[in-house]
Parts: sequence; C-alpha cells; structure tokens
Amino acid sequence: MNWIQRKIYLYNVTFGLYMLDWWERYLFNTLVIVLMWFVLYNGSRYVTEFCKRWGWHIEPDWQNSVAGIHGS
Repeated sequence: MNWIQRKIYLYNVTFGLYMLDWWERYLFNTLVIVLMWFVLYNGSRYVTEFCKRWGWHIEPDWQNSVAGIHGS
C-alpha cells in the first residue's frame, strides 16, 4: 500500500465512508468538495478585501513603487 492509498484509507475510516455504498460516498465527497470550494473562494475574497482595507495594495508597476512614484 503506497502513501496515497494509505491516505485514502485513513480518510474513509476517519469519516466512516467505508460502510457506505459507492453512490453515497460519491455524494458525500461531492458535497465536501463543494463546501471546500465555497470556503476557499470566499476566504480569498475576504483576504483581498481585508488587504485593501488596511492599505496593503500590491503595486502593478514595481519599479515606480520602489522609486516612490505613484501613477494615476
């Protein structure tokens, strides 16, 4: 059993998926993936808004930002 197979086995045992049918496992894994996508997507939006609010802007032209010249 290689490393990936052990991690899949651990995931199935931890969440009790080994006792489900194939379609129930598929449904559960689909819901987990959708939930993770929502968390990551909204988390990234929150982080960008947080950075904008606190003034941590990323300058698109790094040479002008080093020289202290800010364009419009």
